[in-house]
Amino acid sequence: MGFELLKTSETGSARAGKLTTDHGTIETPIFMPVGTQGTVKGVHFTEIENLKAQIILGNTFHLYLRPGHELIEEVGGLHQFNTWSKPILTDSGGYQVYSLSGIRKITEEGVNFRSPVDGSKHFFSPERAIDIQRSIGADIIMAFDECTPYPCDYNYAKKSMHMTHRWLKRCQDHFYAQTPIHGYKQILAPIVQGSTYDDLRVESAKYIADHRAEVNAIGGLSVGEPAPIMYDTTQLVCEHLPKDDARYLMGVGTPQNIIECIDRGIDMFDCVLPTRNARHGMIYTSEGIINIKNAKWKKDFSPIDAELDCPTSNKHSKAYLRHLFMVKESLGLQIASIHNLTFYLWLVGEARKQIMNGTFSQWKSGIIDRLGYKL
Repeated sequence: MGFELLKTSETGSARAGKLTTDHGTIETPIFMPVGTQGTVKGVHFTEIENLKAQIILGNTFHLYLRPGHELIEEVGGLHQFNTWSKPILTDSGGYQVYSLSGIRKITEEGVNFRSPVDGSKHFFSPERAIDIQRSIGADIIMAFDECTPYPCDYNYAKKSMHMTHRWLKRCQDHFYAQTPIHGYKQILAPIVQGSTYDDLRVESAKYIADHRAEVNAIGGLSVGEPAPIMYDTTQLVCEHLPKDDARYLMGVGTPQNIIECIDRGIDMFDCVLPTRNARHGMIYTSEGIINIKNAKWKKDFSPIDAELDCPTSNKHSKAYLRHLFMVKESLGLQIASIHNLTFYLWLVGEARKQIMNGTFSQWKSGIIDRLGYKL
């Protein structure tokens, strides 16, 4: 169990490693498809396995509301419930609670909130978040934290960060006083906070580093701040996190975001963009971004992206995929989602290969601008 650093890039801080769990080994850098409700939206797990995804993410908040963590525990955990046999990571619900600004109240004890589904009252504390994630049975579970917005007042960010640290202590005390209920080990990952203030981020990173967890997360980014601030904050935090533990940047991001943050020392990513944007016709390719609904693709019979080894999406042409979108066939959403996930997994896999070959910096300079180009 745990993380092993295998190689660092010739310049910069890009890393290749492997994270071992009881449900399999994850080669990093890695992108985790988001399975909010226990499934990656619109894509069968057979397809996810064919894409060679190594880990998916589940959402504690949503699985708690529906179908309920007690039901998932009864069947033997999320792996049994959704038949995904590889590693799973669950977030703590902190980000979702943060997004319910009008129907939640944060106190030192935890968070009272109303369900966005039916208006019922609920309460999450650090201990409760651990219990729910134990029931769900993820391999990697996140400590309960408060995600601050952007922009955020300095004094509020500082107060929130210290509360997140106190909540971490409660999470750890509760976690290590228990044994796993599904028969395999779970990893508890703390989260660095501090908004976009350098001194707070350094303080939080040092506090988290002292706990020497197998995975350390960076939260509170990709919440509206400009990309250069995200990159600077990520690099600063990575300078103070242990080199021998995995680093997870939560909720990030675009292909360019991912490559820039790999270059700054991040190992793990998750984001809803590949599938969410796919459903709106935004297709990521190795040559740039396609809006498949544009008329220019009507008679383009070439593969969606010939550089990718994706038998599902590249079996079809751009013209055919556009046709499916124009007639509102649900198959178009599925093909687009599979393609975008294939692209994200190809991108981090290619980054890993270049790091191992000692050519990451050269490769990055040749691809980074293309990733954001509108075709």
